[in-house]
Amino acid sequence: MPRIRTLLTTIALLAACSSGGGGDPTPDPDPNPDPPSNPPPDPPSNPPPSPPPSAEVTLALRSVVSGLSSPLLLTTPSGDARLFIVEKGGLIRIVKDGSLLSTPFLDVSALVSNGNEQGLLGLAFDPQYAGNGRFFIDYTDTDGNTVVASYRVSSNPDIADPASAEVRLRVDQPYANHNGGHLLFGPDGFLYIGLGDGGAAGDPQEHGQDPRDLLGSMLRIDVSGASGYTSPGSNPHAENAAWAPEVWNIGLRNPWRFSFDRATGDLYIADVGQGDREEINVAPASSGAGRGQNFGWPITEGSACYGASSCDRTGLVEPVLDYTHADGCSVTGGIVYRGTAIPALAGTYFYGDYCSNWVRSFRFVGGQATDRRAWPGLSPGSGVLSFGEDAAGELYILSANGGVYRIVAQ
Repeated sequence: MPRIRTLLTTIALLAACSSGGGGDPTPDPDPNPDPPSNPPPDPPSNPPPSPPPSAEVTLALRSVVSGLSSPLLLTTPSGDARLFIVEKGGLIRIVKDGSLLSTPFLDVSALVSNGNEQGLLGLAFDPQYAGNGRFFIDYTDTDGNTVVASYRVSSNPDIADPASAEVRLRVDQPYANHNGGHLLFGPDGFLYIGLGDGGAAGDPQEHGQDPRDLLGSMLRIDVSGASGYTSPGSNPHAENAAWAPEVWNIGLRNPWRFSFDRATGDLYIADVGQGDREEINVAPASSGAGRGQNFGWPITEGSACYGASSCDRTGLVEPVLDYTHADGCSVTGGIVYRGTAIPALAGTYFYGDYCSNWVRSFRFVGGQATDRRAWPGLSPGSGVLSFGEDAAGELYILSANGGVYRIVAQ
């Protein structure tokens, strides 16, 4: 029974809350179900990619650890050989010298609500972690609201100090789903936080298009102080007082993982769709890395108007790639490969779909998703929960089966 309960909780986390295509895989009915899906005819969709030619590199998965409970994130401090893995229920685990340590790095399970799409959802190490021992987590508290808090490591480098907790940001969540929850430090040293639209279906409280609201947005804040945060003067609010000081961009439904290309600074955002389309947006560093951009939700869902035959797309940023629910139902954003073990992959962005268990890739060139590939050898056989990156730039896949795998060349 515990194994079944864990699986059902994991499935609920990444469900796209959809009534069409792949549907909602969770057995528990959504208290705010989507309206019947009667969309207008879809514009031409990106065709599914083909497998790579046999003469090119062949990729496979190498098991790193198994038996985890809903592993949602893998990351590590700069220059650190250890792997830090976030479990949805509130634990951060460490893989050290190839072995999973029995004592968690941090246990916040008593602070975390763990239903539906809630839980411990994000972890980011301060760029100066080696010197200050500080890191940040994103979780839904026992009231279901988003909390971003900082902690410090203890005198034991493999164990954090729970007494060092400092809450930096709280955001009220009206519903239990669409919490986003990913956070990371950008190339500029500021902390970026992805927040969904607050939940239910169709953005009923109209957060996605309200730049005064933190929900449905990506935030960018300065957490270099000992407590709280400030909003950088370079945020859009500096030029447009209609925007909340923290907000970096808007129009997001439920960004399930975003990342910066560590070589170019380009920002990649995967946004889970409503009932018909999944999308990936790319914001080049050369045009502001997403500053002040509007990714469309709920005016658009992917490249289509949402729930209407036409819509005003003025000022909206089109995704570089989207796909219909005939091909999957919940996109899982990934990372651009910048490791050294597989040179042929340099500049390749990997992403997956939770429901269909596939992994694909593309290269962002000239504003387009080019060199689109499917990688059958990278399917973990269960839902693709997340991607991870170690200090060397090598990539990992985290699966609903409780496994963590490294991407390797055969």
